[in-house]
Amino acid sequence: MAVVWTTAFLDLPAPVHAVATEFWRAVTGGTVSSSRGEDDQFATLLPPDGDAYLAVQRLGDAPRVHLDLHVDDVAHEADRAVTLGADVVLRADHVVLRSPGGFVLCLVPDRGERTRPAPVPDGHGAVLVDQVSLDVPAGGRAGELDFWSAFTRWPARTGSRPEMTVLDRPAGMPLRLMLHELGADDPREVVTAHLDLACGPDVEQVAAHHVALGAARVAPGHGWTVLRDPAGAVYCLTGRDPVTGLVRP
Repeated sequence: MAVVWTTAFLDLPAPVHAVATEFWRAVTGGTVSSSRGEDDQFATLLPPDGDAYLAVQRLGDAPRVHLDLHVDDVAHEADRAVTLGADVVLRADHVVLRSPGGFVLCLVPDRGERTRPAPVPDGHGAVLVDQVSLDVPAGGRAGELDFWSAFTRWPARTGSRPEMTVLDRPAGMPLRLMLHELGADDPREVVTAHLDLACGPDVEQVAAHHVALGAARVAPGHGWTVLRDPAGAVYCLTGRDPVTGLVRP
Protein backbone atom coordinates (compact mmCIF):
# COMPACT_ATOMS: atom_id res chain seq x y z
CA MET A 1 0.00 0.00 0.00
CA ALA A 2 1.52 3.35 -1.03
CA VAL A 3 -0.26 5.52 1.56
CA VAL A 4 -0.45 4.12 5.09
CA TRP A 5 -1.70 7.21 6.96
CA THR A 6 -2.86 10.77 6.28
CA THR A 7 -2.36 13.99 8.24
CA ALA A 8 -4.08 17.27 7.46
CA PHE A 9 -2.03 20.37 8.28
CA LEU A 10 -3.63 23.72 9.06
CA ASP A 11 -1.11 26.33 7.94
CA LEU A 12 -1.90 29.43 10.00
CA PRO A 13 -0.53 33.00 9.78
CA ALA A 14 1.28 34.11 12.93
CA PRO A 15 -1.29 36.72 14.07
CA VAL A 16 -4.11 34.14 14.21
CA HIS A 17 -2.10 31.01 14.94
CA ALA A 18 -2.86 30.84 18.68
CA VAL A 19 -6.59 31.55 18.48
CA ALA A 20 -7.13 29.17 15.55
CA THR A 21 -5.14 26.41 17.23
CA GLU A 22 -7.27 26.72 20.35
CA PHE A 23 -10.44 26.66 18.24
CA TRP A 24 -9.46 23.41 16.52
CA ARG A 25 -8.35 21.91 19.82
CA ALA A 26 -11.81 22.63 21.22
CA VAL A 27 -13.60 21.34 18.12
CA THR A 28 -11.65 18.08 18.09
CA GLY A 29 -11.85 17.56 21.85
CA GLY A 30 -8.20 16.76 22.43
CA THR A 31 -5.01 18.52 23.47
CA VAL A 32 -2.17 20.29 21.72
CA SER A 33 1.30 18.76 21.72
CA SER A 34 4.40 20.70 22.69
CA SER A 35 5.76 22.85 19.88
CA ARG A 36 8.59 21.60 17.69
CA GLY A 37 10.67 22.76 14.76
CA GLU A 38 13.46 25.31 14.52
CA ASP A 39 11.05 28.14 15.32
CA ASP A 40 8.54 26.11 17.36
CA GLN A 41 6.25 26.39 14.36
CA PHE A 42 4.73 22.89 14.45
CA ALA A 43 2.28 21.26 16.85
CA THR A 44 0.00 18.23 16.70
CA LEU A 45 -3.65 18.08 17.74
CA LEU A 46 -3.72 14.99 19.94
CA PRO A 47 -7.09 13.20 19.88
CA PRO A 48 -8.75 11.73 22.98
CA ASP A 49 -8.06 8.26 21.56
CA GLY A 50 -6.39 6.72 18.54
CA ASP A 51 -3.49 8.19 16.56
CA ALA A 52 -3.03 11.84 15.66
CA TYR A 53 -3.91 12.96 12.14
CA LEU A 54 -4.33 16.74 12.45
CA ALA A 55 -1.56 19.30 12.94
CA VAL A 56 -0.99 23.04 12.87
CA GLN A 57 1.88 25.07 11.48
CA ARG A 58 2.66 28.75 11.82
CA LEU A 59 3.20 29.68 8.19
CA GLY A 60 2.27 32.15 5.50
CA ASP A 61 0.09 35.22 5.07
CA ALA A 62 -3.22 33.42 4.61
CA PRO A 63 -4.63 30.21 6.08
CA ARG A 64 -4.56 27.05 4.01
CA VAL A 65 -4.72 23.27 4.33
CA HIS A 66 -2.04 20.95 3.04
CA LEU A 67 -1.85 17.18 3.25
CA ASP A 68 0.87 14.86 4.53
CA LEU A 69 0.80 11.36 3.08
CA HIS A 70 2.69 8.82 5.18
CA VAL A 71 4.44 6.22 3.03
CA ASP A 72 6.85 3.30 3.43
CA ASP A 73 9.51 4.62 1.05
CA VAL A 74 9.54 8.39 0.59
CA ALA A 75 12.05 8.53 -2.26
CA HIS A 76 10.35 5.76 -4.25
CA GLU A 77 6.88 7.22 -3.81
CA ALA A 78 8.11 10.70 -4.72
CA ASP A 79 9.51 9.36 -7.98
CA ARG A 80 6.22 7.61 -8.64
CA ALA A 81 4.29 10.81 -7.95
CA VAL A 82 6.44 12.67 -10.47
CA THR A 83 5.73 10.08 -13.16
CA LEU A 84 2.03 10.66 -12.46
CA GLY A 85 2.32 14.40 -13.00
CA ALA A 86 3.42 15.95 -9.68
CA ASP A 87 6.25 18.49 -9.37
CA VAL A 88 8.92 18.37 -6.66
CA VAL A 89 9.24 21.51 -4.53
CA LEU A 90 11.70 20.20 -1.92
CA ARG A 91 13.57 16.96 -1.22
CA ALA A 92 14.78 16.23 2.32
CA ASP A 93 13.83 13.48 4.77
CA HIS A 94 10.38 14.29 3.45
CA VAL A 95 9.40 15.47 -0.03
CA VAL A 96 7.19 18.45 -0.80
CA LEU A 97 5.22 18.16 -4.03
CA ARG A 98 2.61 20.00 -6.02
CA SER A 99 -0.16 17.99 -7.63
CA PRO A 100 -0.89 18.56 -11.34
CA GLY A 101 -3.41 21.19 -10.27
CA GLY A 102 -0.99 22.93 -7.90
CA PHE A 103 -2.05 21.55 -4.51
CA VAL A 104 0.76 21.26 -1.94
CA LEU A 105 1.29 17.84 -0.39
CA CYS A 106 4.13 16.21 1.52
CA LEU A 107 5.35 12.64 1.52
CA VAL A 108 6.61 11.73 4.99
CA PRO A 109 7.98 8.50 6.49
CA ASP A 110 5.62 6.00 8.06
CA ARG A 111 5.67 6.47 11.84
CA GLY A 112 3.41 3.55 12.67
CA GLU A 113 0.05 5.32 13.06
CA ARG A 114 -2.79 2.93 12.31
CA THR A 115 -5.71 3.65 14.70
CA ARG A 116 -8.34 6.13 13.51
CA PRO A 117 -9.77 8.16 16.41
CA ALA A 118 -13.44 7.78 17.34
CA PRO A 119 -15.96 10.59 16.81
CA VAL A 120 -15.97 13.19 19.59
CA PRO A 121 -19.18 13.83 21.58
CA ASP A 122 -19.98 17.55 21.66
CA GLY A 123 -23.33 17.60 23.42
CA HIS A 124 -25.31 17.39 20.18
CA GLY A 125 -24.14 14.03 18.89
CA ALA A 126 -20.72 13.00 17.65
CA VAL A 127 -18.35 14.95 15.40
CA LEU A 128 -15.22 13.96 13.50
CA VAL A 129 -12.88 15.72 11.08
CA ASP A 130 -12.81 12.98 8.48
CA GLN A 131 -12.34 14.44 5.01
CA VAL A 132 -10.07 16.72 3.00
CA SER A 133 -11.99 18.26 0.14
CA LEU A 134 -9.80 19.26 -2.79
CA ASP A 135 -11.37 22.28 -4.47
CA VAL A 136 -10.50 21.97 -8.15
CA PRO A 137 -10.93 24.84 -10.65
CA ALA A 138 -13.58 24.26 -13.31
CA GLY A 139 -12.47 21.83 -16.00
CA GLY A 140 -9.56 20.42 -14.01
CA ARG A 141 -11.17 17.56 -12.12
CA ALA A 142 -10.35 14.77 -14.57
CA GLY A 143 -6.60 15.40 -14.56
CA GLU A 144 -6.44 15.89 -10.80
CA LEU A 145 -8.52 12.77 -10.21
CA ASP A 146 -6.22 10.73 -12.44
CA PHE A 147 -3.28 11.72 -10.28
CA TRP A 148 -4.88 11.12 -6.88
CA SER A 149 -6.58 7.86 -7.73
CA ALA A 150 -3.41 6.45 -9.32
CA PHE A 151 -1.10 7.60 -6.54
CA THR A 152 -3.25 6.51 -3.58
CA ARG A 153 -4.69 3.46 -5.36
CA TRP A 154 -8.03 4.30 -3.70
CA PRO A 155 -11.15 3.59 -5.77
CA ALA A 156 -13.12 6.58 -7.02
CA ARG A 157 -16.89 7.00 -7.07
CA THR A 158 -19.35 9.81 -7.62
CA GLY A 159 -20.24 11.68 -4.44
CA SER A 160 -23.57 13.02 -3.27
CA ARG A 161 -23.57 15.58 -6.11
CA PRO A 162 -22.27 15.26 -9.69
CA GLU A 163 -19.49 17.81 -9.17
CA MET A 164 -18.03 15.69 -6.38
CA THR A 165 -15.85 12.59 -6.64
CA VAL A 166 -14.91 10.59 -3.56
CA LEU A 167 -11.84 8.40 -3.15
CA ASP A 168 -12.78 5.58 -0.79
CA ARG A 169 -10.12 5.23 1.90
CA PRO A 170 -8.92 1.88 3.24
CA ALA A 171 -10.27 0.70 6.57
CA GLY A 172 -8.73 2.61 9.45
CA MET A 173 -7.51 5.57 7.36
CA PRO A 174 -8.44 8.78 9.19
CA LEU A 175 -9.09 11.09 6.25
CA ARG A 176 -11.10 10.47 3.12
CA LEU A 177 -10.34 12.52 -0.01
CA MET A 178 -12.97 14.22 -2.11
CA LEU A 179 -12.46 16.21 -5.30
CA HIS A 180 -14.96 19.04 -5.66
CA GLU A 181 -15.05 20.79 -9.02
CA LEU A 182 -15.68 24.51 -8.57
CA GLY A 183 -18.07 26.52 -10.70
CA ALA A 184 -16.92 28.51 -13.71
CA ASP A 185 -17.47 31.73 -11.74
CA ASP A 186 -14.95 30.79 -9.04
CA PRO A 187 -11.71 32.77 -9.51
CA ARG A 188 -9.31 30.17 -8.06
CA GLU A 189 -6.70 28.97 -10.55
CA VAL A 190 -4.98 26.24 -8.52
CA VAL A 191 -6.31 23.40 -6.39
CA THR A 192 -6.88 24.35 -2.76
CA ALA A 193 -8.42 22.36 0.09
CA HIS A 194 -10.69 22.60 3.09
CA LEU A 195 -11.64 20.28 5.94
CA ASP A 196 -15.00 18.55 6.23
CA LEU A 197 -16.48 17.31 9.49
CA ALA A 198 -19.05 14.52 9.70
CA CYS A 199 -21.54 15.37 12.42
CA GLY A 200 -24.66 13.32 11.82
CA PRO A 201 -28.12 14.71 11.20
CA ASP A 202 -28.10 17.77 13.46
CA VAL A 203 -25.76 20.02 11.51
CA GLU A 204 -27.43 23.19 12.77
CA GLN A 205 -26.85 22.39 16.45
CA VAL A 206 -23.19 21.64 15.80
CA ALA A 207 -22.87 24.85 13.75
CA ALA A 208 -24.26 26.88 16.65
CA HIS A 209 -21.68 25.30 18.95
CA HIS A 210 -18.86 26.14 16.55
CA VAL A 211 -20.05 29.74 16.26
CA ALA A 212 -19.97 29.97 20.05
CA LEU A 213 -16.35 28.79 19.90
CA GLY A 214 -15.41 31.52 17.42
CA ALA A 215 -16.42 30.34 13.95
CA ALA A 216 -18.45 32.47 11.53
CA ARG A 217 -21.22 31.30 9.23
CA VAL A 218 -20.64 31.57 5.50
CA ALA A 219 -23.55 29.80 3.79
CA PRO A 220 -25.83 26.76 3.94
CA GLY A 221 -25.26 24.02 1.36
CA HIS A 222 -26.95 20.85 0.17
CA GLY A 223 -26.66 18.75 3.32
CA TRP A 224 -23.85 20.82 4.77
CA THR A 225 -23.09 24.21 6.33
CA VAL A 226 -20.06 26.32 5.39
CA LEU A 227 -18.22 28.09 8.22
CA ARG A 228 -14.97 30.04 8.70
CA ASP A 229 -12.62 29.31 11.55
CA PRO A 230 -11.04 32.18 13.54
CA ALA A 231 -8.11 32.26 11.08
CA GLY A 232 -10.52 32.82 8.17
CA ALA A 233 -10.22 29.32 6.71
CA VAL A 234 -13.39 27.83 5.25
CA TYR A 235 -14.56 24.40 6.42
CA CYS A 236 -17.79 22.42 6.20
CA LEU A 237 -20.06 20.62 8.64
CA THR A 238 -21.84 17.78 6.88
CA GLY A 239 -24.71 15.49 7.77
CA ARG A 240 -22.67 12.37 7.05
CA ASP A 241 -22.39 9.59 9.60
CA PRO A 242 -19.21 10.30 11.64
CA VAL A 243 -18.49 6.57 12.04
CA THR A 244 -18.84 5.45 8.42
CA GLY A 245 -18.30 8.79 6.68
CA LEU A 246 -21.30 8.06 4.48
CA VAL A 247 -24.46 10.05 3.86
CA ARG A 248 -27.20 8.72 6.07
CA PRO A 249 -30.05 7.01 4.17
